[in-house]
Amino acid sequence: MLHQLYMGLGRGAYPFLVLLRPLIEAVGGRFAYGISQRLGRYTGREAMARSGGRTVWLHASSVGEVQAAIILIGALRDTIGNATIVVTTTTEQGHRLASSRLPTAVCLMAPLDLPQAVRRAVRTLRPDCYVCLETEIWPAMLTEVRRAGISMLLLNGRISPRSFRRYLRIRGFLAPLLDGFRHVAVISEADGQRYAALGAPASRIQVCGNLKYDIETPSPEEMRATSRRRLAVDGERVFLCGSTHEGEEEQLMAGFRALATRGPAVWVIAPRHLERFSAVESLLRRAGMAFDRFSALAAGAPRQADVVVVDTIGDLADLYAGGDYVFCGGSLVKVGGHNIVEAARWGRAVYFGPHMKGCQDAADLLMRMGGGFQVADGHALADLLLSHADAPEQYAIACARAADMAASQRGAVARQVALVCGVLSGC
Repeated sequence: MLHQLYMGLGRGAYPFLVLLRPLIEAVGGRFAYGISQRLGRYTGREAMARSGGRTVWLHASSVGEVQAAIILIGALRDTIGNATIVVTTTTEQGHRLASSRLPTAVCLMAPLDLPQAVRRAVRTLRPDCYVCLETEIWPAMLTEVRRAGISMLLLNGRISPRSFRRYLRIRGFLAPLLDGFRHVAVISEADGQRYAALGAPASRIQVCGNLKYDIETPSPEEMRATSRRRLAVDGERVFLCGSTHEGEEEQLMAGFRALATRGPAVWVIAPRHLERFSAVESLLRRAGMAFDRFSALAAGAPRQADVVVVDTIGDLADLYAGGDYVFCGGSLVKVGGHNIVEAARWGRAVYFGPHMKGCQDAADLLMRMGGGFQVADGHALADLLLSHADAPEQYAIACARAADMAASQRGAVARQVALVCGVLSGC
């Protein structure tokens, strides 16, 4: 009943959105971005002429999922050659990152979860299989793709305890959707148990680990030198704060000021969302702190301030290598944290706040191995930074342990690529 109501409301909403599209585009704003594609209307290069090769449709909702998609697609290319890979996202930032980092893929905005939009997209893209990353359970999408006879896989699946409790209330609605997946590849045993409790057939669930642990890592020393050159730093200590959210920069300021008492220091702030750039600038101006934009430094401009604000997409993962002390955001406020392995893989110990529900498995493992440090707030972080600055040998051990943790978790991509290839071989 709930499924029929959902699909019926979607069918009713679609014609109104088609009529309103010119107005939406004229008004602009976040919802207007790619609105034509979101209605399932793909044209030009998007309407690909198939030449007998395979087509994989990979849905990666936003920036975090796109980062996992980049790793997966690199391995797929090595395995299945010249297959057409379509990547869809639901956010502007995710689409821009995919377009910049995946030049050989067809990067589109995903259709809205409305039956007509999804059907139009399916008719145009004609995929051999549909892959969604993490927890992208869109009812209309999964229903229409399954009706079209397209094999579906859920990869890198994870469900937080909080989300699981909410999903349990609508288990009867979710179970038929989860039953449509040929394979459900989950990050951990706990994730697998949650998917099974929600109705995914246990025989199709496999624990494969986290794709994000398999991110390609060139020489840490070379990447460190490159990143520090792009940041225009030399001997200064670099306090690099990645994926920060509203309410975090104020707390992190105390850590930077504390670190600066031990010698020359540079504070690098990378807001999670670029639309917050002006808010971060305003905060720094109110605090009387001059700053440079990373885009200018990367283009060769000299650094003139002790604060750098990253105003580009897709650079943070490598910039972590240039930091001396690294904090991962979304954790001092109730967002749930972000990918701490991006920093750990470069041999950087990682600091994060108390709110890590979105990355709890990685946080627990990193802390157990001695390469991660959870703090209650910005003042506790400032104290810890001073402690580590005054004990460089102990801090170096923590950094080595972070690198060991990241290295020990690799291998998920090979297992998940094998699932995709197995499905394609039967198409």
